[in-house]
Amino acid sequence: QVQLVESGGGLVQPGGSLRLSCAASGSNIFRIEPMAWYSQAPGKQRELVARIPGDGSADYADSVKGRFTISRGNANAKNTVYLQMDSLKPADTAVYYCNAGVYELKPEGAFFNDYWGQGTQVTVSS
Repeated sequence: QVQLVESGGGLVQPGGSLRLSCAASGSNIFRIEPMAWYSQAPGKQRELVARIPGDGSADYADSVKGRFTISRGNANAKNTVYLQMDSLKPADTAVYYCNAGVYELKPEGAFFNDYWGQGTQVTVSS
């Protein structure tokens, strides 16, 4: 089983910054690709914010381009993904979820599964 643990959410004023982190752990992880952040505002569907594959070429929702940056951890933290959120707006208020495509290597074979974190609340308000 793979677990995604998120941290870094909170309350921030408009124009402020937050950095979200998500660390994946599990005994059978072979590779994780891609890693992504989604957001879900009250009464709305969950939507993609940013996604980064193994080669580092990220893509972003139009609403966050130029303000948010997604990155992967270095070699010592390769199963970690970050979301640097700058110039935050009230419209960014949502629960943010980490998502990971995980290749697992078990005695019975190789498997690909999609995992989600528990979500972290981001509130942008004055």
